[in-house]
Amino acid sequence: MMKPGLYIHIPFCLSKCPYCTFHSVTDRGRKGAYLGAAVREMALYADLFPSFDTIYVGGGTPSLLSIPEMETLFDAVRRTFAVDPGAEISVEVNPADVDVSWLTALLGLGVNRLTIGVQSFDNGVLAFLGRRHDAKRAIASIDEARQAGFENIGIDLIYAVPGQDPGRWGKMLAAASGLGLPHLSCYELHVAADTPLGRRHRDGRFRLPDEELQYAFFMETAERLERAGYRQYEVSNFCRKEADRSRHNSKYWNHTPYLGIGPAAHSLLAPRRWWNTTSLSRYLKDLRDAKRPVAGGESLDAGQLAQEALFLGLRTAGGIDLREFKVRYGRDLAAEKAEEIRGLKEGGYLERSGGRLRPTRCGLAVADRLALL
Repeated sequence: MMKPGLYIHIPFCLSKCPYCTFHSVTDRGRKGAYLGAAVREMALYADLFPSFDTIYVGGGTPSLLSIPEMETLFDAVRRTFAVDPGAEISVEVNPADVDVSWLTALLGLGVNRLTIGVQSFDNGVLAFLGRRHDAKRAIASIDEARQAGFENIGIDLIYAVPGQDPGRWGKMLAAASGLGLPHLSCYELHVAADTPLGRRHRDGRFRLPDEELQYAFFMETAERLERAGYRQYEVSNFCRKEADRSRHNSKYWNHTPYLGIGPAAHSLLAPRRWWNTTSLSRYLKDLRDAKRPVAGGESLDAGQLAQEALFLGLRTAGGIDLREFKVRYGRDLAAEKAEEIRGLKEGGYLERSGGRLRPTRCGLAVADRLALL
């Protein structure tokens, strides 16, 4: 089994993007209290998760932490847990917050992978998404990361934004791929009903692309990036080389254990999954009382684990190793689902080779439906 991964949620933002569903608050005056609580939460899991080979600091906006605050965080991690010498240590940053000095200091703390929340190089799209930076600042942040000495750099991009068409998106992808970055994550805009953007959509202030247009965006993304030398290894993730994959995020797709620290963070130690409170106030209070800030949890039975493995596995280009699936979950998919697999193969959504069941590019475009296999 792969070693566990550690996720640390930084729940602070200067302002909330109108599409965002991740937990965050704008009260940065509680950063000190939060860091102290996070250190105490780590200590409560030292026996359950003794070591990690990936660390991911996400948010919220981790780049709102000062370097001394980042140092406090990473010092606590290394005091509490064993961290592999070759661990992948990632931090999400907002282009509006960083400069060469801050990034150089971050690299000095042992961080070796950056995810930059670019979202777009189109100022109109950035304005619609409520981002704090413009295209010029996005490019500058990538240049600054390189000047600071970072080599493993990825950016997040969003497509299928109202007013955008696949051709316009394709030109932006050409610009992004021309930067020669090791990793790109390209996400279709999802508009949740309980967000400001969701309320604007409900009021009829904009229209979202239909399924046919969503498919066109997806195929434009995959085909253009393939021509540019990227490999699609998951529905939304592209890398230049195998070593450029996000090792941490890959854990979420195969039931590798992970520990989540911070409000709203999730953890998995199969068959048990649990999640923290989404209230920063309650989170701080629980940890003042030396209590794990858990809001809920569930124990997954063999059937649920198998169904999740099917859903997650068919979102990846590697698909599912049928023999390993049978050993791990006690189900012979090839025998149980022979008719369904045959139909999906004939439809061009799945392929079977070398003992693996893999989605085709068309299959990745409808990956959520493949889980109904």
